[in-house]
Amino acid sequence: MINAEDISTKKFDETDELAVNTLRMLSVDMIQKATSGHPGICLDAAPMAYVLWNYQMNVDPKHPDWINRDRFVLSAGHGSALLYSLLHLSGYDLPMSELKQFRQLGSKTPGHPEFGKTVGVDATTGPLGQGISMAVGMAIAEKHMAAVYNRNYRLIDHYTYSIVGDGDLMEGISQEAINIAGKEKLGKLVVLYDSNDVTLDGPLNNESVENAGQRFQAAGWDYLSVSNGEDLAAINDAIDQAKKTDKPTLIEVKTVIGYGSPQAGTNKVHGSALGDENIAATRKALHYTDAPFEIEDTVYEQFQKNLQSRGIQAYNDWEADYRDFSDKDALARDFSADPREKLNLDQVTSSYKVGDEIATRVANSDILQQISDHNLNFWGGAADLSSSNKTQLADSGRFSPLNPQNKNIWFGVREFGMAAALNGITLHGGSRVFGSTFFTFSDYMKSAVRSSALQSLPVTYVFTHDSIAVGEDGPTHEPVEQLAALRSMPNVNVIRPADANEVLSAWKFIAEETQAPSVLVLSRQKLPVLQETVDADVSKGAYVLSPAKTSNPDAILIATGSEVPLALAAKEALTKRSYDISVVSMPSMELFDKQSKDYRESVLPSDIKRRISIEAESTFGWGKYVGLDGTSVGIDSFGASGNGPAVQKHFGFTVDNIVKHFEMLWNK
Repeated sequence: MINAEDISTKKFDETDELAVNTLRMLSVDMIQKATSGHPGICLDAAPMAYVLWNYQMNVDPKHPDWINRDRFVLSAGHGSALLYSLLHLSGYDLPMSELKQFRQLGSKTPGHPEFGKTVGVDATTGPLGQGISMAVGMAIAEKHMAAVYNRNYRLIDHYTYSIVGDGDLMEGISQEAINIAGKEKLGKLVVLYDSNDVTLDGPLNNESVENAGQRFQAAGWDYLSVSNGEDLAAINDAIDQAKKTDKPTLIEVKTVIGYGSPQAGTNKVHGSALGDENIAATRKALHYTDAPFEIEDTVYEQFQKNLQSRGIQAYNDWEADYRDFSDKDALARDFSADPREKLNLDQVTSSYKVGDEIATRVANSDILQQISDHNLNFWGGAADLSSSNKTQLADSGRFSPLNPQNKNIWFGVREFGMAAALNGITLHGGSRVFGSTFFTFSDYMKSAVRSSALQSLPVTYVFTHDSIAVGEDGPTHEPVEQLAALRSMPNVNVIRPADANEVLSAWKFIAEETQAPSVLVLSRQKLPVLQETVDADVSKGAYVLSPAKTSNPDAILIATGSEVPLALAAKEALTKRSYDISVVSMPSMELFDKQSKDYRESVLPSDIKRRISIEAESTFGWGKYVGLDGTSVGIDSFGASGNGPAVQKHFGFTVDNIVKHFEMLWNK
């Protein structure tokens, strides 16, 4: 441990103090006007936020998407009013009129920071623990891109900063994230810990007694402490010290929640507007005389003199290098700042022929290799399952402190941390990434998948071992309800391909998708490559795989993934009994629902009431497609341990059972 006060050098003056208190009171006034918000953190974390922004960070408010800017993630996203105050005073396009609309419908100042909603917000935060985890992802991206592109130029050379609170560090995902960061020696990651010892419910020691410094050091971090959160010089020197190490650094800053208010030091100041009387008392305690939403010119000038002038110079220097790089370096054709990169699949093909038997996880692996070959910015990893998921990129080694240019990230058994880090890598810009694990373990990471969707990030999640066909591993490893759960999430493309052809078609869609995450649900067991899928267009979500002989079939069988061959076999059996059957493959409900009414009618004619869905997962959600007159063959219990085919037969995934369900509908 290093006490930052021992190395203090920089002097701060009354203008700095005024700027800090302006941040405090502007934030508190926003909350009071909205009668909603979290003033505690705004009052106690303002000094560290001010020092970081005004004296340390390299950002240019006129170029807010500049890829080599320093990143800032307010992991304690409930302190959003403080972030909006910083953005406004720093010169971002966030006028005072928007601050006055804090937490109001349609404003650019929502209750928690939202990426894409407010200029200068680098990540959507609020779910505690995910912010620091996304910051880890951003630092991973910085280290990787620097290794790839900084041959003759310093195109990527910046820091990632985050402010976290006690709640962030109690969430389990934070432990996953700090272990990843320590393992990878992310020396350009600096986390400031607003250590105020108070949570929403009361004193922190009612819930936690751990030593944060020892915890982070054990995970390979450096640790610094600042005993007085009002000491601007000590905070500044701690950040200087953190930037001199090759390890990530935690700076624990001891603060008093709600500093200056009558309720300071208690949980009462955490999550409610202070009220007029308490605000007046806070103003008096801080010797702050300006009226609400009135800012002295000297404060704006302070940010112009420091943050803005420093950022403009840094941007101009970088742009000169970038122009030279664009003219002279062959890597320029692959370099991008866009967090929503498309992928080039022009030369990606499937090597499998009709009649081959291949698991979709293996078909996916072959496609991943080709995508990596033709896309320098495509990379990813697994939660210690790349050998089972088949997601190891053969053309590259492991991303590591010694080889950060490599494309395979070993996240360890940290599904939640992996997903959040993937969000951070994507938010950084310049990459398209994937992460993989067993489908049943998607539950561990669902909140981060939700964050992908909220931020419209094109992260690809590869989930294998997709059904009860896993067999001997039993119900703990056999997904049942996961498909329905992910399908219920807005702005997520859930795709369950039937064979190698549909896997390739799925990737052609994913390559062009830039506004939503995609989930690929793949089989462990081998599946036949079908003639009927050769020209499949997964982007439509569903299509008539095997048409009926007439325009008025006796029934429609709708299947996904490994149950598509079963549907075709059931049709063959029913055809022998002189029934006319249409078979529909529906790899993605979400994509099908986006198609025109005419197209959806062509696939599922509304006058055909006998419909059977076939999917070795929960039947939840299928009523939308089979209707009140249809039925579903699925699993609405947990699975069982046993031989895979035997388990499938036990749960009714046989031709005879499909025929039985048809006969029940026919005889109604």
